Amino acid sequence: MSRTGKVYLVGAGPGDPELISLRAVRCLRKADLVLYDGLVNPLLLRHTRAVAERTCRVIGPHGERLDQQDINRRLIEAARAGKTVVRLKGGDPFVFGRGSEEAEALAEAGVPFEIVPGITAATAVAAYAGIALTHRRYASAVALVTGHEDPGKPGSALDYRILAAFPGTLVFYMALRRVDAICRELIAHGKPAETPAAMIGCGTLPTQQTVVATLEELPQAVARSGLRPPSLLIAGAGVTLREKIGWFERRPLFGLRIGIARAEQQAWEVVEQIVEKGAEPVLLPAIEVGPPEDWSAVDRVLDAVDEYDWIVFTSVNGVEAFLGRLWERGGDWRRLAGCRLAAIGPATAAALERHRLRPDLMPSSYRAEGLADALAPLVPGCRVLWPRASRGRDVLPERLRRAGAAVDTVVVYRNVDVSQWPETIRGRLEQGELDWLCLSSPSIARSVARLLPPTAWEHVRAGRIKVAAISPVTQQAAIEVGLPVTIVAEQYTWPGLLKAIAEAEGRSTE
Repeated sequence: MSRTGKVYLVGAGPGDPELISLRAVRCLRKADLVLYDGLVNPLLLRHTRAVAERTCRVIGPHGERLDQQDINRRLIEAARAGKTVVRLKGGDPFVFGRGSEEAEALAEAGVPFEIVPGITAATAVAAYAGIALTHRRYASAVALVTGHEDPGKPGSALDYRILAAFPGTLVFYMALRRVDAICRELIAHGKPAETPAAMIGCGTLPTQQTVVATLEELPQAVARSGLRPPSLLIAGAGVTLREKIGWFERRPLFGLRIGIARAEQQAWEVVEQIVEKGAEPVLLPAIEVGPPEDWSAVDRVLDAVDEYDWIVFTSVNGVEAFLGRLWERGGDWRRLAGCRLAAIGPATAAALERHRLRPDLMPSSYRAEGLADALAPLVPGCRVLWPRASRGRDVLPERLRRAGAAVDTVVVYRNVDVSQWPETIRGRLEQGELDWLCLSSPSIARSVARLLPPTAWEHVRAGRIKVAAISPVTQQAAIEVGLPVTIVAEQYTWPGLLKAIAEAEGRSTE
């Protein structure tokens, strides 16, 4: 008899990928199947290796709807097949998320399940918009109300007379299409027309948009704004605090769409930096990083690693591949006790530190030339090892050999060109849905030029999509393949590149 699996009904939070619980992440990591809804940020799928399927809307007699019965059936069938299933839902699964209906179906089918609460939109979106749901001077209660009831019900279950008299803050979910009716009904039943109100679209995301007006004027203000769902309507005196305590929309890169052209497996640290600054990261993987076709050369070097005076690392990938292979073969950092270590920049140094190693040298200029200049006085008569990529410039070994060092290079990882981008990425580029395209190396600049669709080239040449280069060397490579570069980072790191973008946009970098 096959083992029955388990279903986790998991709240993903309202949109910001960092507003997910540790428990939710643990569930994603052990899942075999993830069924996620349309309000879930796809960046959260990086926490799982499971098969991930988006639950789609269908057209019915009352418009678009989710086929809940089909979702329930999929959850039950997958669990009965022995799978660990995560049903990933925007916000909290039990706050207007139909999670209770799914839990009922699982219970009736005898399928084990757990519920993992999530941050619901009311609390998160209000906070990101700078609106106080409760305040000792303004509101001591909050009411959460659906703005979109089941269209199959014979009538509304909402009593607007009671809602209008409610002594606190009213929060309506899914309210955009019914903002006229909601405001009209509240006023008709006694809510003062001058009550402060706000409609927030795409809350907690870089596309967040907030419209503030009186309850009477809100529908027209929203109609003029072009605000898009998902939406939240908040009515109450706490809205007046927004001008003073609003913070999210003041982040240095808020609202910008920034393309990250690098290998996906090394992009996540940059994704987090971009999200932290309020922008939307758009992954544009131009290369893939893989192991060498044959480890024998690396293994021979590792067997004789104590013969080297210096090991020079010029990338995070080089650190992870070299030290990873050392560990796989039964060694650890003690094998490097007689070697001094050099790192090309802060990111590479941080990778070493994650392995409890500190670099003996890091240049002030984070490029091969700067590293060579810093090492040159220290390496005459020394044996130097450079664990490197399968391709790249040979500036470093050439200069160190001229300085009198015996330099060995060994390929510890391969850079493989991506053949083409997914249709979703190509579509966004063709529509010009990108503000900045970031290039972090000469090889990536060349790959991006090869992958860009013709229509996207037009946006780039017209400056609608601006190009940022991490260094002058990368800038030169971009220019050679026809990519006009708008800015070059002063500090040749991703934080330096994002700082340059903020300055180019006239934003504060603090």
